[in-house]
Amino acid sequence: MSTAVKEKTEKDRNINYSDYLLYMEGVKKAFSNGKVVAVDDVDFYVNHNEVVGLLGDNGAGKSTLIKLVNGFHTPDCGNVYFEGKQVKFHSPKEARDTGIETAYQNLALVNLLNISRNFFMGREIEKRVGPLKFLDKKKMDEIASEFMSKVGLENIRGMQESVNFLSGGERQAISIGRAHYFGAQLLILDEPTAALSVSETEWVLSLVEQAKKRGLSVILITHNAFEAYGVSDRFVVLRHGKNYANIEKKDTNAKELVEIIAGRSTKYGG
Repeated sequence: MSTAVKEKTEKDRNINYSDYLLYMEGVKKAFSNGKVVAVDDVDFYVNHNEVVGLLGDNGAGKSTLIKLVNGFHTPDCGNVYFEGKQVKFHSPKEARDTGIETAYQNLALVNLLNISRNFFMGREIEKRVGPLKFLDKKKMDEIASEFMSKVGLENIRGMQESVNFLSGGERQAISIGRAHYFGAQLLILDEPTAALSVSETEWVLSLVEQAKKRGLSVILITHNAFEAYGVSDRFVVLRHGKNYANIEKKDTNAKELVEIIAGRSTKYGG
């Protein structure tokens, strides 16, 4: 049954955090010396092997919330648990080392570097020759090529190709393939289909389904309710930085999600 997100009294109940891959309770983040509250007392969770569509209009708090998940920001208050353990990340690297991989809308790739260098960004493989260390480019190329083929890039032009010449969908595939290789448990995709063609959008959404089949959980941030509905198991809607709705897929449809995001649903205060 569709439910609005938990009432305050539910915070007093006993919660077994190990039942969830990620559990956030009462997180808040403000900017400009507290004058601008981007996320306000939000509860959010992701189950193991689940795709969660994180939805909301511009300014709803989606981007800030995921940056609290992946260590780009630290919460002003509230608690974050990952695999049942309380965590407090101080950098995206700490979150990545724990098993949280993020593909941002701007993809966070270096255009002038090649595919394998972007694939191993910050985690380069080295080899030692005497007292000196060098990048093991051959090994990185082989691994990157193998995992790119697993996400559908069998005909990629070569690992030495600059990512500047790749399409938006191919660039997204680098981030998803990287998550597979480095053993991420939670993959965050921030507007992954923005500015993509119809065929590339279908391909990227199929990669989300493949990620789930391989055991990953995914947070899919998007404005497009129809795209989210096609691949997500559950939907969390934020509005003005607060929890607004938490809905199982079986309890809604894409058209209703549009109404909920716009705040026009009578079920959620519209």
